[in-house]
Amino acid sequence: MELRNFSKEQLLNYYDEVNAALKEWEARDLHLDLTRGKPGQAQLDLTTDMLSVISTREDCFSENGLDCRNYGILDGLPETKKLFSDLLDIPPERIMVLGNSSLNVMFDTIVRAMLFGVAGGYEPWGRQGRIKFICPSPGYDRHFAICQKLGIELIPVEMTPDGPNMDAVNEIACSSPAVKGIWCVPKFSNPEGITYSDEVVEQFAALRPAAPDFRIFWDNAYCVHELTDEKVELMNIFKAAEKYGTQDQIFYFASTSKISYPGSGVAIMAASEKNIEHIKPILGTQTIGYDKINQMRHVKYFKNAEGIHAHMKRHAQIIKPKFDIVTSIFKRELEGLGIAEWNEPKGGYFISLNVEDGLARRVYRLAMKNGVSLTPAGATFPYGRDPRDRNLRIAPTFPDNEELQMAVEILCLCIKKAACEKYLKSFE
Repeated sequence: MELRNFSKEQLLNYYDEVNAALKEWEARDLHLDLTRGKPGQAQLDLTTDMLSVISTREDCFSENGLDCRNYGILDGLPETKKLFSDLLDIPPERIMVLGNSSLNVMFDTIVRAMLFGVAGGYEPWGRQGRIKFICPSPGYDRHFAICQKLGIELIPVEMTPDGPNMDAVNEIACSSPAVKGIWCVPKFSNPEGITYSDEVVEQFAALRPAAPDFRIFWDNAYCVHELTDEKVELMNIFKAAEKYGTQDQIFYFASTSKISYPGSGVAIMAASEKNIEHIKPILGTQTIGYDKINQMRHVKYFKNAEGIHAHMKRHAQIIKPKFDIVTSIFKRELEGLGIAEWNEPKGGYFISLNVEDGLARRVYRLAMKNGVSLTPAGATFPYGRDPRDRNLRIAPTFPDNEELQMAVEILCLCIKKAACEKYLKSFE
């Protein structure tokens, strides 16, 4: 029976039971972390052998004879480009292998646009007055934070099961040349686990925005992060864009942060030849070159795209049971009460939990009080403002399974308590 249909007496009794259970958890003084999508230790241990894959002088030479210990090759080793080219089906000449963090690359990309503009001889964004970015929501809080830090206005757009609401995206993008871009996590989106449909990708490729210097920030962070053997396909946006002549609108990002090591991975940016010709001279002023030994380390360890896919199956064997723990407890504790709903993603790093409207912040505070740290309520929306105050992002990968189970059981009690409080007010 749904909780909203309980009598006052039933609600009071249920509320007392929930409170008693929470007091028991609170007394244990737990410190459980569901905040961020970090690999757990068992995942990091999968790549321990990578640390010793370069052990001699000879290991440090690229196929073109370059000594990776020295300066040179601004945009990445040929063999590292080929590794990503085969993995992402993008020509190697369109790939730049940069530092260890795609978030860093995305930040730099926007700062470059603010200071120098984008390819085509356009005025720098920073000289064009108040500019705006479209933000499919719920979305990735760090994307939004980049824009906020740089004074860029955020415009939320609703996500659908197929991706962003493209009618809204098209309307906003075409409404004003002040709208300069859109954030996208096209496969296993953060936090809802949505993979953009072919129709949505096609609509992005066909987009004709009002701003000639508009850019699609295509953050394919979870490109090979399936949780099962089922391969989830994402249409290649560059191939779709070729039909419309819109390749210059796309800035594509990916990394090995959740494949090898988050702190010592390899990040890439892919773009049209015109965009790369514009970016490389600016990069050449910023740095003489990135960590080529680390690039070589990844090539020698994974060898090819097939090696990465095999490696990611081992990751899935570790983290799929964690996702199952979360969803099984949600079903056992919340199903049928009408106070929460959640997705069951096929890949990625998050579970998106929607509680009753108006309760996400209350649930967040209750969880913190009882030893469970969550990403703050509202974080998945621009400016931290969830218009319905209902979305919570659950990150199951970092805790061990026992800690994860405790955290989710406490979270369910917090959801029940917040819902009881709401329904009891209706009897006042």
